[in-house]
Amino acid sequence: MNRQILFKAKRKDNGEWIQGYYYQIWQQGYILWGMINNMPDMVEVNPDTLCQCTGLTDERGQKIWENDICNRKEKYPEIVTYNKGDWQLDYSYVFGKEMHTDACNLGFYVCERNCVEVIGNIFDNADLLEVER
Repeated sequence: MNRQILFKAKRKDNGEWIQGYYYQIWQQGYILWGMINNMPDMVEVNPDTLCQCTGLTDERGQKIWENDICNRKEKYPEIVTYNKGDWQLDYSYVFGKEMHTDACNLGFYVCERNCVEVIGNIFDNADLLEVER
C-alpha cells in the first residue's frame, strides 16, 4: 500500500500556505516540502494552522483538508474535522454546540453523492461560518 500522509500549514515567515510532511523538533513545527541539492528543504510553520489532507477531493477535484469549509448544498457550510477515526463534516457551530456534536460522514458525501465543494477554510474565511440568530 502506498499512502501519502500530507499536511499543510501557514509559514511563520510570510503567512502563506505550504504543503508537505510535518514534523517537530523540540517545540518548533516544520513542513518538509522538497529537496535542494540532496538536502531537505523545510520551512517553519505555525502549528495552530496545521491541517491534514483527508485523501479525498471535492466535486471540482480540489484536495479536501482538515479545517476546510465545505458546501454540500445545505443551509449552512460545514467544517472538515477528524473524530473517532472518521473524517466528518461538522455543523455543530450552527447550534452553538461543542464540536463533533452534530456531524455527518465526509466520505459518504464525497464518494456516494459527489456533492461536496471546498469554499474556504477556518483560518482565511471564518466569515463563511457567521450564523444569523
